[in-house]
Amino acid sequence: MDNAKSYQVIELSNYPEVKVELVKWPLSVIRLSSTKMTPLVELATAIHEHWQTYSDPTHNIISHSGETPHNTVTPIARRKGKAYELDIVLRNNRCSEEFPDGIFHPHKDIQHIKKENIGLIEVMGLAILPARLVEELNQVGQYLLGQIDLEQVEYIHQTWAQSLKEKYSEKDSDALPGILEKEVGLKFARVLEDAGVYKQTSEGRAGLETFIKSLNS
Repeated sequence: MDNAKSYQVIELSNYPEVKVELVKWPLSVIRLSSTKMTPLVELATAIHEHWQTYSDPTHNIISHSGETPHNTVTPIARRKGKAYELDIVLRNNRCSEEFPDGIFHPHKDIQHIKKENIGLIEVMGLAILPARLVEELNQVGQYLLGQIDLEQVEYIHQTWAQSLKEKYSEKDSDALPGILEKEVGLKFARVLEDAGVYKQTSEGRAGLETFIKSLNS
């Protein structure tokens, strides 16, 4: 996330000393920067408090179910030169009948790689994956090399393993570690996309822009 670039600057009339940017990242990130700490903290607090009660049904974002709150943020602070910089990642923990593990949670089709919710380090882009994958990916690799049958691969990976076999039909053992690392990385990218409350689409970006601009009122 540190290396991610912004795609839009937002003017907030009540906070002229803080630069507000929307970040090109799978999750929904608002980046604040200022050489003065006080206005930055004031704006960050206002964003957090506003988000806690903000609903956007068009994007499946509901702040509360009865008395149960769903909206929260993941903050990441850093210093860049003389400026203070704060990334605020919007999160929502609501579940539904379609997504019982969480609407903005890794969805079923990628849970064979990552089922657990993601925390601060993963939000920033570093995959922390379950230890079970060490042996399970070894099985997938053996299957791709024709050393074992599909039935010997852990059941949750069999559909994925079949698709990899079709994609990489003539790869040898030297290329295999790089192939598996790349493909697991693609799955983790999907984890981040699933957790994004506003997707990196024109509609999603418009929704995030509407939220942050609503602070002007």
